[in-house]
Amino acid sequence: MKQDVQLYSLFSDFDISLFKAGKHFRIYEKLGSHILEVNGKKGTYFAVWAPSAKEVSVVGDFNYWTANEHSLFVRWDSSGIWEGFIPGVGKGSRYKYKITSAIDNIQTEKADPYARKCEHPPATASIVWEDNYSWKDKKWLNSRKTKNTLYQPISVYEVHLPSWKRKNEENRYLSYVEMADELVNYVKEMGYTHVEFMPVMEYPYDPSWGYQVTGYYAPTSRFGTPDEFKYLVDAFHRKNIAVIMDWVPSHFPEDDHGLGRFDGSHLYEHPDHRKGYHPDWKSLIFNYGRNEVRSFLISNAIFWIDQYHIDGLRVDAVASMLYLDYSREEGEWEPNIFGGNENLEAISFLKDLNMEIYQSFEGVQTIAEESTAYHGVSKPIYLGGLGFGMKWMMGWMHDTLEYFKKDSIYRQYHQNDISFSLTYAFSENFTLPLSHDEVVYGKKSLLGRMPGDEWQRFANLRIMYAYMYSHPGNKLLFMGADIGQYEEWNYNGSLDWNLLDYPVHSGLNKLVKDLNSIYKKYPALYEKQFSPDGFEWISYDDSQNAILCYLRKGRESKNDLVIICNFTPTVLNDYRIGVPRGGKLKEILNTDHSKYEGSGVRNNKLTIQNQAFHGRDYSVALTLPPLGAVFFSIE
Repeated sequence: MKQDVQLYSLFSDFDISLFKAGKHFRIYEKLGSHILEVNGKKGTYFAVWAPSAKEVSVVGDFNYWTANEHSLFVRWDSSGIWEGFIPGVGKGSRYKYKITSAIDNIQTEKADPYARKCEHPPATASIVWEDNYSWKDKKWLNSRKTKNTLYQPISVYEVHLPSWKRKNEENRYLSYVEMADELVNYVKEMGYTHVEFMPVMEYPYDPSWGYQVTGYYAPTSRFGTPDEFKYLVDAFHRKNIAVIMDWVPSHFPEDDHGLGRFDGSHLYEHPDHRKGYHPDWKSLIFNYGRNEVRSFLISNAIFWIDQYHIDGLRVDAVASMLYLDYSREEGEWEPNIFGGNENLEAISFLKDLNMEIYQSFEGVQTIAEESTAYHGVSKPIYLGGLGFGMKWMMGWMHDTLEYFKKDSIYRQYHQNDISFSLTYAFSENFTLPLSHDEVVYGKKSLLGRMPGDEWQRFANLRIMYAYMYSHPGNKLLFMGADIGQYEEWNYNGSLDWNLLDYPVHSGLNKLVKDLNSIYKKYPALYEKQFSPDGFEWISYDDSQNAILCYLRKGRESKNDLVIICNFTPTVLNDYRIGVPRGGKLKEILNTDHSKYEGSGVRNNKLTIQNQAFHGRDYSVALTLPPLGAVFFSIE
């Protein structure tokens, strides 16, 4: 019966043509639930894409979840969209779509793919919602294009919101509002320029960490309302901190209320199991060749940037999208039309995604988590690239952690492991990640990977961070890395903030704070971080002493920095290095400083001598602290 549903539409013919063509990138303004007034009556307009349905009705708390009480009208234009206006349904009403399929009369009861709010898991209904937040970040948005660029320092603090900090006495998460105080202040105090949230879109299963999304258009209700999430983003912006979100267009879960077999057909997922099912994550893969699915996904990316003022999207699991044979054995995949293993539909989708974002929003970045040697991930589309702004440097991460877990006595045999990244460091715009994936599943915490006694473990971690911050590329640290967590990350707990009561942990924390400060203060560390002109070796061949020495260079030579790393616990006196010009060397950072709980081996201001060394006309003899990195400016 449809007597309580009025025929009404938000769609123009142009909307429908764009949607069918996969080019409607604001489709969330039409599909979903929208509070309206029609013919003097207040209510909610519902629209859902279900082309294989023969009946769609809205069930909810306003009709006691009874099917066929509020049946929607199917559009005449073969778009597969069902729609209608229901008077009296307003903000806060819970609902789902009851769908009877033309395929074997399959019946499904689905959450709204475009819902702006969802029930708190384990409940699964969608909620009619209308935001009422007044943004206060105009100043930030106007300046974002100068602060969120490739030529500014980008130091990212990666956060899993449920486990950053908890109210243990109440056994609960922090709310978005509480995070807007505590988390924002911590990130600001530490000097990070960016925060990155692991997925905050609604997800049903806590152990997925948010990477199994069911509510793509709704921030999770675990921590509050959509307005309160906006308040959190706004709070970061008012502190001049950019917000990056993890975004998951690579796969989605099979939960009954989710996108899988939405209208009884393979609507959102690829119908070919070889392309539509992910064996690693036991999840479904989007059909990137279906135009309406492309509109859904690209609109979703735009939605978070447009409606929630997000400054960047870190796109998860890009490698799994690019290759048809990803995690598949021979015979489990089919080559593309050219006989290759590339997923041409996914590649086309990613290019469309990046093109739309960069032409629509000034100062916004996309970052690819891509673990292969695919060429041109962060290169412009017109040069044959995928068009991302940046790419995670997974090779650097792997080689660095492998190197540092070795006892220092063996490092002389692995000099190439720690220096190899510079052979390809400028092939992409790289972000150096020490992310959540590196501190779970038996890999140990970063501190737990370090060899030696307690002092050496912390010294190793300090020099590793200094090496990271002086290496070309942006930086990313997962929460807990900057306080020296002993244990692996526990998604179901809280960081061990009490560790900061101990000097070695607070010393490590001070070092990361100082590294963030120096990264922002000295242009040589960021102005040319994606250009080979920004880096120059002084010496990388002293494998016996496990020493690396190099220059970081900005636009002006007067800003050049000399970086030297001693990866052994031996103090080296009168260690001579070549430098580019005369003057004096001044220590601006020393990871062995006593304020970081180091041994305190330092250099006073050093006079550069007119003595050739390392192929340079000038050189200087200095003292290298044990397991220490030293940054020098030239005065």
